[in-house]
Amino acid sequence: MDITDKKKLLKTQMESSHGILRLIPSWVTRTILLPGKRLKLHKSDMYPRGGSRGAVSERWMASTGMVDNGPTTGENEGMSFIAVNTPAGIEKILLKEAIELLGDEILGNRIMKKYGGLMSFAKFYDFSTPIPHHVHLKTEEAAAVGATPKPEAYYFPEELNSIDYNGAFTYFGLEPGTTKEDVVRCLKKWDREGDNGILELSRAYRLKLGTGWDIPAGILHAPGSLVTYEPQRVSDTSLFFQSIIQDKIFERDLLVKFVPQDKHYDYDYLASCLDWEANTDPDFKKNHYHEPIPVKEIGEMKDAGYHEEWIVYGSEEFSAKKLTVFPGRTVTIKDSEAYGLILMQGYGTMNGLPLETPAIIRYEQITCDEYFVARDRAVQGVTITNPSDNGNIVMYKHFGPDNGDAARFICHK
Repeated sequence: MDITDKKKLLKTQMESSHGILRLIPSWVTRTILLPGKRLKLHKSDMYPRGGSRGAVSERWMASTGMVDNGPTTGENEGMSFIAVNTPAGIEKILLKEAIELLGDEILGNRIMKKYGGLMSFAKFYDFSTPIPHHVHLKTEEAAAVGATPKPEAYYFPEELNSIDYNGAFTYFGLEPGTTKEDVVRCLKKWDREGDNGILELSRAYRLKLGTGWDIPAGILHAPGSLVTYEPQRVSDTSLFFQSIIQDKIFERDLLVKFVPQDKHYDYDYLASCLDWEANTDPDFKKNHYHEPIPVKEIGEMKDAGYHEEWIVYGSEEFSAKKLTVFPGRTVTIKDSEAYGLILMQGYGTMNGLPLETPAIIRYEQITCDEYFVARDRAVQGVTITNPSDNGNIVMYKHFGPDNGDAARFICHK
């Protein structure tokens, strides 16, 4: 299909679906850790591309960026496809390509002129063990290897975490008073002592369902074993600072994979990849932990048939809300910018399109639990109907930068 035909097809789809695009699940495999198997994927589909390429451990949503799994990366792995209706059946078109063709209609002229496309996406990650202490590159260090920085935020869904694998805690940053020499000593132990002891310099925090954390680039973190909803910048780069997790040794290559070749054993440079002020902040929890914040007065929303709250906020790069529509109610919800959404509970319709939360999903199944709402439609509002007499509709909505509704939470330093 040539570009002209694709553009025509997408325009027709946008018109018929009222500016709401149906997205196909984008599954991501990983080889470094064992999967948690809580993302509703059928157990027979956990290794869709063979055991050597790892198990499905993540689902990326409204994504225009590729996974970086090295030589095991699959074609278009991590990228979202739109399900476009045609007389011959469903045609799949990359969301990235759709934005390149119809960016003004999908994201709005202002965002396209400033950024040229989507700058963030959201994902679920799901491992049965904690992830090693690692850091995402700051702007300067990322530019040195042709990458982008990766700020991110976490929210811990009640809907997916009935099992926590006894790992509902995360190490963040470094103990106040930790020096660069302390960190360098740990990094130099990598190939000599098994556990290089980096966690002895950090502090663990108990994870609470229904809450979250904001983690800018440059901060060390060793995420716990909860399924995590993670809005983030479009990037897939990290430096591992921890050599072992539960007797699994990690190759030193994971420390220097995104470091210039001549810096692989430059320990001062490796230590400089950390934001030292942020890592050793004595008020780390106060400055990064987030409880949900209602978007309006609770009683007003209840009377209208819904509840909505900010679950990710404080970053210039992204934000997210959790929307609950009560049984038997129809509501119209307006937002300032385009957003991706994932359904977590319930069923119903949104501007006539089906909303269905699956209990189990096959690898190539085209579900009705993920959509992208174009900017004009978001501003005009989506109308959601919950026909159930007993269950809520629950969805998470993630936004990119320059969302005016979230601007009040951003603290400029």
